[in-house]
Amino acid sequence: MIYNVFNKDLLTQCGKSQFKEQHMEPTPIPDIINKEKEYKVEEIRNHRKQGCGTQFLVHWKGYSNEHN
Repeated sequence: MIYNVFNKDLLTQCGKSQFKEQHMEPTPIPDIINKEKEYKVEEIRNHRKQGCGTQFLVHWKGYSNEHN
């Protein structure tokens, strides 16, 4: 197992995005039901067989494509 270790004193906060494409809208706050976070699926975009199961590419409601 590989771990990355960073000295927090050497880190700096990133500035504003230079390009419009770099800006991401804040993600919505998920609903909490029975102390569990619940997200809403807007669309199943794709699927594939993996081993004995199936994996799905999910587009979440209120999120951008980067969060699929």
